[in-house]
Amino acid sequence: MDRVSSFDEPLKKLLGGATAKVMAEHLDLHTVGDLLHHYPRRYEERGKLTALADLPLDEHVTVLAQVADARILMFNNGRGKRLEVTLTDGSGRLQLVFFGHGVHKPHKELLPGRQAMFAGKVSVFNRKMQLAHPTYQLLDASDADEATEAVDAFAGRLLPIYPACKQLDSWRIAKAVDAVLPSAQDAVDPLPASLREGRGFTPLPEALVKVHRPQTKADVEDAKARLKWDEAFVLQVALARRRYADTQLPAVARRPVADGLMDAFDAKLPFTLTEGQQKVSKEIFDDLATEHPMHRLLQGEVGSGKTMVALRAMLTVVDAGGQAAMLAPTEVLAQQHHRSITEMMGELAEGGMLGGSDRGTKVVLLTGSMGMAARRQALLDLVTGEAGIVIGTHALIEDKVQFHDLGLVVVDEQHRFGVEQRDALRSKGKQPPHLLVMTATPIPRTVAMTVFGDLETSVLDQLPAGRSPIASHVVPAKDKPHFLARAWERVAEEVENGHQAYVVCPRIGDDAEETEGKKGKAAKKASAKASEEDPEKRPPLAVLEIADELRKGALAGLSVEVLHGRMHPDEKDDVMRRFAAGDVDVLVATTVIEVGVNVPNATAMVIMDADRFGVSQLHQLRGRVGRGSAPGLCLLVSEAHEASPARARLSAVAATLDGFELSRIDLEQRREGDVLGQAQSGVRSSLRMLTVIDDEEVIAAAREEAVAIVAADPELEHLPELRTVLAALLDKDREEYLDKG
Repeated sequence: MDRVSSFDEPLKKLLGGATAKVMAEHLDLHTVGDLLHHYPRRYEERGKLTALADLPLDEHVTVLAQVADARILMFNNGRGKRLEVTLTDGSGRLQLVFFGHGVHKPHKELLPGRQAMFAGKVSVFNRKMQLAHPTYQLLDASDADEATEAVDAFAGRLLPIYPACKQLDSWRIAKAVDAVLPSAQDAVDPLPASLREGRGFTPLPEALVKVHRPQTKADVEDAKARLKWDEAFVLQVALARRRYADTQLPAVARRPVADGLMDAFDAKLPFTLTEGQQKVSKEIFDDLATEHPMHRLLQGEVGSGKTMVALRAMLTVVDAGGQAAMLAPTEVLAQQHHRSITEMMGELAEGGMLGGSDRGTKVVLLTGSMGMAARRQALLDLVTGEAGIVIGTHALIEDKVQFHDLGLVVVDEQHRFGVEQRDALRSKGKQPPHLLVMTATPIPRTVAMTVFGDLETSVLDQLPAGRSPIASHVVPAKDKPHFLARAWERVAEEVENGHQAYVVCPRIGDDAEETEGKKGKAAKKASAKASEEDPEKRPPLAVLEIADELRKGALAGLSVEVLHGRMHPDEKDDVMRRFAAGDVDVLVATTVIEVGVNVPNATAMVIMDADRFGVSQLHQLRGRVGRGSAPGLCLLVSEAHEASPARARLSAVAATLDGFELSRIDLEQRREGDVLGQAQSGVRSSLRMLTVIDDEEVIAAAREEAVAIVAADPELEHLPELRTVLAALLDKDREEYLDKG
């Protein structure tokens, strides 16, 4: 068998069909290589032998003892049976207990007089120390040497505990690993020899053996250090190759033009750009001026002025004869961007129109719900080049949409856009257009390096002058109902002072399944009963219900409107326009307002069931207030218990306005799964050992090494092993993902 193929060997050949089927279906393990990369989650220490007289409570112990007696007891009217075994070692006595189906084997083996080792956790029952369902190993009393060896091996070993499932527990996975462990010798080592030796790493086959069957804690540390490096390095090489390939693509350089549209726009601005905005703009202009496509991630705090930076980039491209497209995740947001950009540009957004500037251009909106005539005109303006800027939803990606000369694509809120969509839009340029991705969820540096490693990163961490501080408080509605009453009073006070407020709920309400038919009624009844017993189980609060309650109660007499995703786009736009114009006092909404909605006069936000939202989402929502000169107020209403993790999360949000700090807290709580999301899709060996937030140094060092290696040998011609491992890691989906950037 050659070196690679033993790793590709299907598990059913070695483990039998039934076990292999469970592993495939429940653990996504299909080959020998998959199982060898299924690392233990932790290790149990059986510990050295403990005398029965010295047993510590609640600790894992290993004892060597003799069976004094064993008896089966029936309970539950004979339906249940329990095996009780008494051990002695001369220093004291200990009881073992086995239940149910687990009694048969020990009942046959643990006969009075037999000597064995037992490992388990010490508990107390009826004031007696006991081990429930311990693991054990019988010793052959006739061979003293063998017994001593067995004691040492059993007591001293670290027991690997594997990520398991209901159908396959950890010790059965350990047995399966024993069957495939000899194949570790065939592991293809991705690290170049110079790097491996320079950093003093354990060889890969040895690391795999050590991680699964460590003799000591040092073995575990050795193995982890090596395997983390492999994961970080292979991923960073893939990303470095992607970046290198991008530098080889042709693109049209778009250089700023003196006295053009952008200069005219800058002259109109009623404020000066922050230092951060100027610095990031320069990075973007430098990229746009090169003859290969820009690939830049622009991340910034909520309200740090990312849209302004993106707009200046778009105007520069229009000055240089190209067109720019901005892709937004929702119609509400596309309309909002279109409105704020045309307002910022004034007559510069009316190029070719009566009263428009001769230096101006047309700024068009293109969404799925537009009328036919408006849509036809927008498409015509794009194909003739009359419109320099288009803002739209994924309607922009349709085949019918043709550009005169697409030079820049700006993607707002990257995490809501599929890679295929970005790719489809990019393919509309005669040559690949420049790409600017904006995200309002600040990302810790290491996550950016891992997830968006194929993009250069710019960070806006200054708030523009004139932005007001936002005070945030947790409102414990359950423990202190009068706090919630006070929250509504505060909202009324803000409105009295000429301001407006948002109330955010997790759910729309009036759900079809809750209200229709017998099933709906039954579900409603069950839900109500569950709510009484446990508030955690009640359905999340809903927009329609809360709006109704507020109109009749705490905010009676104020203009209260709703906004949610199931409304018709025209209706949504109408509500948003009236709110922006100040005709609506309180907007009760779902998270459709989470990004991009800009109403400077809105100063207060009440988030109902705040514990049902993620940290980043709460931070995003909060960013909708305090956008003008008056200070903002954000109230996080929760029924969660004071000591619960949910409340701790809310307190963290209330305690800091630093989105980067919050994104770290978020990541530490949720780990990578949710954060890496799409970017890790298709990585067959997705991160198993590496934790992005804890292994910053490893990721940074691996990135440096990867960049150097790819610069010296872009095709990895001199590193065939690394090429092999990359090919195995980058299955087809993942490769396409990276290709699309």
